[in-house]
Amino acid sequence: MLLMASSGFGLAQVAKAQPDSALWQAVAWQVSHVPWQGCTLWDLIQPSFMFMVGIAVPLSVLRRKEEGQGFFGMFFHALTRAVILVLLAVLLSTPAKETQTTWIFTNVLAQIGLGYVFLFVLARMGWEYCVAAIVCIAVGYWWWFFQHPLPGAGFDFAAVGAQQADVLPGMFGHWSKGLNAAADFDRWLLNLLPRAEPFVTNAGGYTTLNFITSLGTMLGGAVTGNFLLHSPRTPGRKCGLLLVMAIVCLLIGTVLGIVACPIVKRIWTPSWVFFSAGWVLVMLAFFYWLVEIAGQRRLVLPLVVVGMNSIFIYVMHSLCAGWIGAQLAKHGMAPYFTGMWGPVIEKCSILAVLWLLCLWLYRQRAFLRL
Repeated sequence: MLLMASSGFGLAQVAKAQPDSALWQAVAWQVSHVPWQGCTLWDLIQPSFMFMVGIAVPLSVLRRKEEGQGFFGMFFHALTRAVILVLLAVLLSTPAKETQTTWIFTNVLAQIGLGYVFLFVLARMGWEYCVAAIVCIAVGYWWWFFQHPLPGAGFDFAAVGAQQADVLPGMFGHWSKGLNAAADFDRWLLNLLPRAEPFVTNAGGYTTLNFITSLGTMLGGAVTGNFLLHSPRTPGRKCGLLLVMAIVCLLIGTVLGIVACPIVKRIWTPSWVFFSAGWVLVMLAFFYWLVEIAGQRRLVLPLVVVGMNSIFIYVMHSLCAGWIGAQLAKHGMAPYFTGMWGPVIEKCSILAVLWLLCLWLYRQRAFLRL
């Protein structure tokens, strides 16, 4: 959430002013999403968030069981949370200039909401069912894409908002931007909903059905949460096993990315599910070591402050980041927002305001929950 709310710390804008600097271009690459295939630090923000959602579910289920809540009570709560997340995502995705609702479900909150009920049910059944579901999702989703026909001779690329250059080589062509099975599904589904103009394609290539494979990411989190919660192993052994699982996931993702389907975050390919999970587990193992083994809880307090109100900072950044920046400029910060380092100062100032709001809520013990 801190990375997301930082808007890249303005580093990409600084890099534009340094086009001949290999170092700055490398930095800009890491704070930007890859055009299609591959992975950067910025591409790991969403899978990290979704993985953490999965980790939280076993903890939530255990707490509610201890409070005496039954299956149907928990199911209704999960369903209500899912609906709220989807509607909130649609609200945030509708541009201010639009005169009617823009029905689109690629926002991370919508993706979590669409898969959340399935996540709850499977996580409550046990980690074995979660693992089985991950395998079924990966294989089934791969097959659905693979059997989707490739563009043939005389194909009208303009009609679907794509270009010939978007077609990936060989069998990977089934996972091309705007020309895949999920993109075709959106051209059917989203045009059933009221729109100002017909939906043709998502400019970034994102699709509604990403929620199916991103459910696999959340289920991986649920398996990990169950392991951390119930394993009798020592913290040191747990940390070591987290690293082992990370290496296994990275290897599976890399191999799948070579022989089965490309590693593409924007359509959440099965190879991306495992590859991104591997990196998330690396980060989780590091923080688990830092907090549970090294005992450095004070060092992570700035992260805890945000983590306890992750939905709040997400919504505030989506709705108010521009307004906060404008107000800061109006009240004396404008001279600091210019020049080479201006974008960095501006984005960090906005992030500081958002963090201070989260700190105030944290001290008031006020946490936004759905």
